[in-house]
Amino acid sequence: MATAQWARIRPSEEGHLRRGAWYRVVKLSAAEVVLDVNGKPTPYPRQSLEILPERPKLWAVVPRLSRSPRMPMTWGARYGVCPNCRERARLEEHATSMRCPKCNGVFDIGWDNS
Repeated sequence: MATAQWARIRPSEEGHLRRGAWYRVVKLSAAEVVLDVNGKPTPYPRQSLEILPERPKLWAVVPRLSRSPRMPMTWGARYGVCPNCRERARLEEHATSMRCPKCNGVFDIGWDNS
């Protein structure tokens, strides 16, 4: 049985995907990846995405954009994205793991791979 692959938009790319969030790959070709974005198959250029063979288990660390009115200024220069439910959360600078306020999952923080 094949396992689902997961993809997220590369930090250097612009797109309508939530930065740092992983989406299930529905279809994969040499040029294009179709992602399940909120239940809707959505195509993206393959070179715009990072693709993993299994669901990630680390919080993504995402730099805060200067034009980001939804992110509280108290979160600082970066925030975390839950690998399970895509919830955004404030990161503690020296924490190695944290609990998601939405899904209650506890995951390590991917300081080195985000």
